[in-house]
Amino acid sequence: MQHIIDRFISYVTVDTESDPNSDTTPSTQKQWDLANKLAVELKTIGLEDVSIDENAYIMATLPSNVEHEVPVIGFVSHFDTSPDFSGANVKPQIIENYDGGDIVLNKEQNIVLSPGYFKDLLQYKGQTLITTDGTTLLGADDKAGVTEIVTAMEYLINHPEIKHGKIRIGFTPDEEIGRGAHKFDVAKFGAEWAYTMDGSQIGELEYENFNAAGAKITFQGKSVHPGYAKGKMINSMLIANDFISQLPKNEVPEQTTGYEGFFHVTGIKGSIEETVVQLIIRDHDREKFEARKKKVQEITDSINRKFEQQFGGPIATADIKDQYFNMREKVEPVFHIVEIAEQAMKDLGITPLIKAIRGGTDGSQLSYMGLPCPNIFAGGHNFHGKYEYVPVESMQKAVDVIVRIAELTAAK
Repeated sequence: MQHIIDRFISYVTVDTESDPNSDTTPSTQKQWDLANKLAVELKTIGLEDVSIDENAYIMATLPSNVEHEVPVIGFVSHFDTSPDFSGANVKPQIIENYDGGDIVLNKEQNIVLSPGYFKDLLQYKGQTLITTDGTTLLGADDKAGVTEIVTAMEYLINHPEIKHGKIRIGFTPDEEIGRGAHKFDVAKFGAEWAYTMDGSQIGELEYENFNAAGAKITFQGKSVHPGYAKGKMINSMLIANDFISQLPKNEVPEQTTGYEGFFHVTGIKGSIEETVVQLIIRDHDREKFEARKKKVQEITDSINRKFEQQFGGPIATADIKDQYFNMREKVEPVFHIVEIAEQAMKDLGITPLIKAIRGGTDGSQLSYMGLPCPNIFAGGHNFHGKYEYVPVESMQKAVDVIVRIAELTAAK
């Protein structure tokens, strides 16, 4: 397992945080540091057709070692990290033979990773954990996935007795800001289907995800001296507050689970004259998703009717944009690709946890681009923050799953 640890640490110590405010691909220049490193490493371990394009998308090939015809399959991960928390100067800590107790991440700042709060920790008692030092995220999302794919390909190269068809691998930038698949060349990739290695705990296997939209609601106002404001001032911040109060109170992330959708206010910036509310809209069910978008527009329209005479026109505008859709629609017609992954896990003594993703992956967009792409666990927990960790044994099991999928796909 030391080989996996060393490889993973070599990736997470490279800062690859993406930037949603950038218009370039990749969104940050520093993502090139790891992208170029990966391209060299793939050639070094013996993969063929290694390419890195002008947008830092990396592809490579492991040729088939069987005579009979086998479907070309792929494995995909992203190498950027979330802008939600710093990914600079990551200092991983290795906890061997975890005893099931509290892990002090940072003594000076009293930052503790505790199973009393993060109960999933207890299932990894006795294993080796990699954690943060409490000041950054770790980057297991999704450098664990990258580590697993590279390690699995290296293993197959070094063990030619394991029979497999042609395998394509792809690494993408900017997944964390929703643009990881935007410039992915599906035709060039040339696989019949693929798997993203981008899930969380061991056993996860997902072929459903949220339908997703983002909304920007802009409210106008009129600023008048407060001493003479009666009947004249319109405070856009208060109108924005009225809008938020009309959203369903219990349909928020912190009060929903499973297949339950939500509205999530992610940002507010305002003054008397103008306030902008940013929110995201999520639902697994397409009809409910459309109804949620309609709800946002209806609230906006009702506010406009209320203030139309006083303001002299529309006081609020809603800009609602779809982001991605539930991959289930594209995966179900080729459901054997999920069954292969499920069988691979069972063969390795892993209990498959088939559930819907409360989020999205590159796979959701790739599925709509013609590459059906379920999601498999990468092993990490508590993504996008200082409490992120990954069990090394889970990464090893993910490597084993990739290898076993390759075997099963090539079986006559």
